[in-house]
Parts: sequence; C-alpha cells; structure tokens
Amino acid sequence: MSDADPSRGSGDSLWSVKPWWCQPWSIVLSGVVVVVLSWLWLGRWWLTAPLGVAVSLWWWLFLVVVPTAYARQSQEIS
Repeated sequence: MSDADPSRGSGDSLWSVKPWWCQPWSIVLSGVVVVVLSWLWLGRWWLTAPLGVAVSLWWWLFLVVVPTAYARQSQEIS
C-alpha cells in the first residue's frame, strides 16, 4: 500500500491522503515563488498581476473548493 491510500483510516481530511508535494504549504509556497520570480525576472507588473490572479484562482480551487467537496463526499459515504 502507498502512503496516500485513503483506506488506511487516517480521518476525513483530504490532506492526510495527499503526498508532501500536494500539501497546503507546498501549494502556497509554489504560488508565492512563481509570482515573486515572475516579478524579479520580468519586472513588469502587467505580466505579474495576471499571473498573481491565476495563482489566486489555483489556490482557491485546490485549497477551498476541492477540500470542501472531499469533506462533503466523505460525509455522504459515512
């Protein structure tokens, strides 16, 4: 069995079944690094701003929507 096997009974948390590279801290860190590197490398707010919006949407999807849907599904199955 892999460490990400949901049948191992590690609770209703989505994060307990995800690998280290898909944890909230790594998602936030990746987004911050992408935006900062974009600013440092390009130095153009009109390129970095849309990238920041895209990262914000990515965070919203993977840090809010997906965990909420996972929790609802877990409650329905229980």
